[in-house]
Amino acid sequence: MTYLFNDPADFAAEAVTGLALSHPGHVATVHGGVVRATETPEGQPALVIGGGSGHYPAFAGWVGPGMAHGAPCGNVFASPSASQVYSVARNAENGGGVVLGFGNYAGDVLHFGAAAEKLRAEGIDVRIIKVSDDIVSNTPENHRDRRGIAGDLPVFKIAGAAIEAGAALDEAERIAWKANDATRSFGVAFDGCTLPGASEALFHVPEGQMGVGLGIHGEPGVRDEPIGTASEIARLLVEGILAEQPARTEGGYAGRAAVILNGLGTVKHEELFVVYAKVAELLEAAGITPVRPEVGEFITSLDMAGLSLTLVFLDEELEQHWLAPVDTPAYHRGAMPQVERPRREDFWVAGADTTPEATAESREVAARIGTVLDLFESVCAREEAELGRIDAIAGDGDHGQGMAYGSKGAAAAGRAALEDGAGARTVLLRAGDAWAESAGGTSGALWGAALTAAGGVFADDAGSSPATVVEALDAGIDAVLRLGGAQQGDKTMVDAAIPFRAALAESFTGDDAAAAITAAAQVAREAADATAEITARMGRSRVLGDKSLGTPDPGAISFSILMKELGQHLA
Repeated sequence: MTYLFNDPADFAAEAVTGLALSHPGHVATVHGGVVRATETPEGQPALVIGGGSGHYPAFAGWVGPGMAHGAPCGNVFASPSASQVYSVARNAENGGGVVLGFGNYAGDVLHFGAAAEKLRAEGIDVRIIKVSDDIVSNTPENHRDRRGIAGDLPVFKIAGAAIEAGAALDEAERIAWKANDATRSFGVAFDGCTLPGASEALFHVPEGQMGVGLGIHGEPGVRDEPIGTASEIARLLVEGILAEQPARTEGGYAGRAAVILNGLGTVKHEELFVVYAKVAELLEAAGITPVRPEVGEFITSLDMAGLSLTLVFLDEELEQHWLAPVDTPAYHRGAMPQVERPRREDFWVAGADTTPEATAESREVAARIGTVLDLFESVCAREEAELGRIDAIAGDGDHGQGMAYGSKGAAAAGRAALEDGAGARTVLLRAGDAWAESAGGTSGALWGAALTAAGGVFADDAGSSPATVVEALDAGIDAVLRLGGAQQGDKTMVDAAIPFRAALAESFTGDDAAAAITAAAQVAREAADATAEITARMGRSRVLGDKSLGTPDPGAISFSILMKELGQHLA
């Protein structure tokens, strides 16, 4: 249970503020997260790492010499938005390019990728490292398609040390990927975590059972097994990882490994030490020497009851960087060389956009768009609990929250734009940015992109027609398909969006958009309900296999609900 919070919607932002105030010598806040309080040395690559909040000390706790230069911080268990990633990267970069590091999750891939495109368009060289250490989430031959869990720590530690030692961008990228490819993690859960303000955990493990193969976003394991003793659990974790131990070679891996035993939030140090005693025994029996083992809380999941084991199969190069000094708010090792670094006094701040001139006709359309955004906000608030319940069955349970936060941010941005006299195009563009930033995660990226694409159909100097509305919906769905990469049958929002678009094209005759949208929304709901019979092939639900069977995809359900409400509202 999370006991201490004000408004749950402000929890992540207030936590970042408190972190910076309590560590003023290490970090400073910028839009979207934190950066080092001192300047990045000129020409040094900036390592920018991040993800959702709720995982402290990851990721903001790892900003400092020897590790990261900045960390964008999303809402709890939700990716930071593209604008947050961009802001942190702009403030961290100082002529050496940027390495963006994050766990391999759909929302992070979307938002960090979008930020990278914007940075590259401005002439900044950007490399992307997706940590993928979780052995249960894909096969060994598809290691880079696995999800990232506690392996974030050693990958970012090693990459940061390489940069501190003088690695340029190409070399930093190479070493980061090398560390990722040498890292394996495996975990178990005993009970789920509770989001701030929620009355119930995202999931529960049956009495006397443990979830094997947990995630770090409140996901249950891929299977349940009877809970074992500390020694039995240690054996399960060690043997699972050692099944992928690489061959020992001269000049390469020689039986030395970085070892991290990580508590997820409720399992405490003494319990972890009991487990580690057996881990060390088993590694010794396997001829593996632990190198600077770490036992404690490194990547948490709020108050989740669980633990994970991570091994990095080291060669001399990786070991050198694993052992190097580091100085961050939450992670210290050795003594950093005493180098005088100027304290940051000025930070890049996104300027307030000038509102383009709009005609009276466009402002009238914009006002109607504003009422739709307000409607979406109220509907998402109404459906938040149920969408979260559906998502918790085979996901992380945050879809309802993400939709509520995103729609609230979009509606507020729309109202502010209307007060500035904005036209239809500008209202939708600002609403799209706000939805992506307020929600984070996959749904935030996709709905933000959809509103932005829809805005491209409207104009600030013209009115609209029913055909404009239908064209805008079509453009929004196109953006979802292009950005998300999902196909029909993957058990995503697309399974409702594609049938909706086909039915809309068939129903719309050029006059009554409301009737066509309402009819298409019914088709979308039927398609969304039918996703209950599909096994997920994308996103976090993918690794849970048949656990998603019998439950519809929450993204498909929320899409169908909003389209139904839109049709009724326009009528």
